[in-house]
Parts: sequence; C-alpha cells; structure tokens
Amino acid sequence: MPSPFDDRMSPAERRAGVTLAAIFALRMLGLFLILPVFSVFAKTLPGGQSLTWAGLALGAFGLVQAIFQLPFGIASDRFGRKPVIVFGLLMFAAGCGLAAWAPDIYWMIGARALQGAGAISAAVSALAADLTREQHRTKVMAMIGSTIGLVFAASLIAAPVLYAAIGMHGMFLLTGTLSLLAIPVLLRLVPQPKGFEQAAPRVPLASVLRDGQLARLHFGVFAIHMVQMGMFLIIPRVLVESEHLPLEAHWKIYLPVVLASFALMVPAILYAEKQRQMRRVLLIAIGTLAATQLGFLLVRDAFWPIVGLLFLFFVAFNIAEASLPSLVSRIAPPQAKGAALGVYNTSQSIGAAMGGAVGGALAAHFGAQAVFAATTLLAVIWWLWARGMHNPPLLLERELAIGPQIETASFRRELLALPGVREAIVLPERGMAYLRVNADGWDESRLTTLMRGNV
Repeated sequence: MPSPFDDRMSPAERRAGVTLAAIFALRMLGLFLILPVFSVFAKTLPGGQSLTWAGLALGAFGLVQAIFQLPFGIASDRFGRKPVIVFGLLMFAAGCGLAAWAPDIYWMIGARALQGAGAISAAVSALAADLTREQHRTKVMAMIGSTIGLVFAASLIAAPVLYAAIGMHGMFLLTGTLSLLAIPVLLRLVPQPKGFEQAAPRVPLASVLRDGQLARLHFGVFAIHMVQMGMFLIIPRVLVESEHLPLEAHWKIYLPVVLASFALMVPAILYAEKQRQMRRVLLIAIGTLAATQLGFLLVRDAFWPIVGLLFLFFVAFNIAEASLPSLVSRIAPPQAKGAALGVYNTSQSIGAAMGGAVGGALAAHFGAQAVFAATTLLAVIWWLWARGMHNPPLLLERELAIGPQIETASFRRELLALPGVREAIVLPERGMAYLRVNADGWDESRLTTLMRGNV
C-alpha cells in the first residue's frame, strides 16, 4: 500500500482512474454519438416527422437521468458502488436494445428513457473518490472529465461515418454491447473499495442539502452546464451563417480547441492540488468563463475571436469539471458521498436541460445576443457566490492491521483522541481499522506509539 503522504499516484489509483474514465465515457457515448445524426434518423420513424416528438426522444435520456441520479447515488452509499454501476449498465444496455428495435418514435422515447434510467454518474464518481487519496482526486476527476470531452469531440467525427456504415440501429447495438463489456472490466480491473463509507453511520439527505459549501458546488455545476448548452445553441449557427462552415466540418474547430485546452488545464489542476489552491484556481476558471461569455456578446460573428474564446471556454470548463466533483467528494460526509454526488449530477442535468430551454426562448424572443448576456450574468453570479467557499482540508487515509485482542470501542476512542484524526472506524471482523486524518495536524509517531501499546 502506498504511503498516504506519497505525491505519486499508485498503480491501483491509475488503473482505477483509467478504467472508470472509460466506463464514464462509454456512458456519455450513448448521448453524444447520436446528437449529430438523430434528427435525420427520426424522420425515418413513424411519428418522427414531428420535431416535438423527435426532440422529446432526444431529450428523454437527460431528463430521466436527472431524476435517477440521486436515487442511484444514495443506493451506492447503502449497497455499494459496483452493484449499482452494474445495474445501471444493464439498464442502459436494455435501453440500447429497445432503441435498436423501436418501430416508431414513441417506442424510441421509451427506449431513450430506459437508457437514461441507468444513471451511474454519481456512483462512478463516488467510486473514483473511494479509490483515490485526496491529494490525487482532482487528477482522477480530470481524467474522467477529459475523456468525456474527447468522446464529445470524437462523436462529431465518428457519428456520420458510423451512421452511413451501420445505421442508427447498429449504433445503438454497438453502444449497448460496449456497455455490457464494461461490466467485466469494472469487476475485474477496478479495485474493490475498503468499505469505509458503508461501515459508517448513515447521514440524512437533508444535511447534505443544507450544507452551504456543497450548495455552492451544486450551483456551480448547474451554472456551467446551463452556460454550455445556451452557448452551443448559438455558436454552431454563427459558424454556419457567417463563415459558411458546414455543420459536418465543425469538428475541425472543436477537436483542436478541446485538445489544446488540456495544455492549460493540466498544469492548473496540478498546481491546485500540489499548492492546495483549489479555491483560487476555481475562481480564476469561473472568471475566465464569465469573460468568454462577455466576449461572445461583444465579438458577435468574428471567426478567429470566436475560436480563441472557445479555447478559453474549454480551459475553464475542463478545470471546473475536474475540480467540482473532487471538491464535493472531499466536503461531503464520507458515508453520504454518493448522495452528495447524486445531487451534484442532478444539478448538472437540470442545468443542461434549462440551458437549452431558456437559451432557446431567449434567442427566439430577444435574439442571440440575449443568450450571451444571460450566460455572462449567470457566470458572474456564480463567481460572486463561489468567493465564499473555503479550501478543503487535506484529509489522508490510513489503514491499520489490528489483532483479535483489540477491544473495538476503547480502541476507537483512543484513535479519535489522536491529534488530527477526523474519523476512525474499527472493523475487527476484517482485522482492519480505517482512519481519515488532517494532514496539517497529523503526527505518525503518535499512532505508532498507540499501536505498540495495543499489541
């Protein structure tokens, strides 16, 4: 086991990050891959000529996912992360199978809803948090967020090619098969959590909802996804109308911009982790987000300024996407981590849904510039509220092998009395004790002395 003070990620942490990022990206593939071609395919289904029904089929995934994120997160706290993720992947695969068979748009709406009901985002994020030490958690969240960004960009390229080669039915079967293949990857390659969270007493959901620090983070993910959806209602139209750039060629802008944004995002994340400046880096990212929206409002249809602003937007977006879930997992009570991330992912889905709806209404009644005025204002409100957040303390995890002679209650009291210990769980049936300690007040020698006295 690596030392909790080691600055390097362990092989188990790297393996967990890579495999969970792949599973998370696969989950989003079911949403992203059909976006460029679904409106064309919907016309081939009975009832799909109606834009209302086609739009409902497209949006049913996100809507139902928003409803189920919190129950799945709470279930992962109670029943374990992996069983909930497996159940969600099976539901998603079943939805893919139903979508491949769907004879009309109404069955397609049900299929897309079934896909969305396998809402595993909170459980996957909680499992990533369980398996990584706090000083590496934002790096793992960045791996997950970066993979999602790459899947989004790759989908813009691959979707038309796959649609021409295997059709929409084949695309649904492909994503369903990949989700089933993800199950053995999860069970065999992702390490098993130690059970720390499940061993602790339950925390009421109300306490999660009342936490002011968590509320800032939940509002943040709502805001950034509302901004993203509103923004991308307008930017593609500007590129088509002002630059005569066809929609199928937009990936030539998005892919390089997304890849280039990682060059600034990665150093920012490493600095925030190493120097413990999460608050400062996040506030800079929010300020950059607000500046990009103001820039879109001012430059209107100037091509190269739009490309530059897109680059800055993705830098800010990727930093926030890595930082926010990491901060939620650090601030939330460990036994309610899944619930807190469930609220987080629900807020994310609601923000995306409202961004599309509100942005569309503003554009229809007041013009495209009204959308950027609204996204600028929302980003500024978020920045003002986020200024009240605190840097989370760096909590380290320690595992202790204990003998059968340990008296559980008294030993736990002794552990909690050590300077810097925040939480202690003693599990004699496993022969293990688990600690969470504040790095600033921790003295390893005190623990060594205590353990010698209990041998």
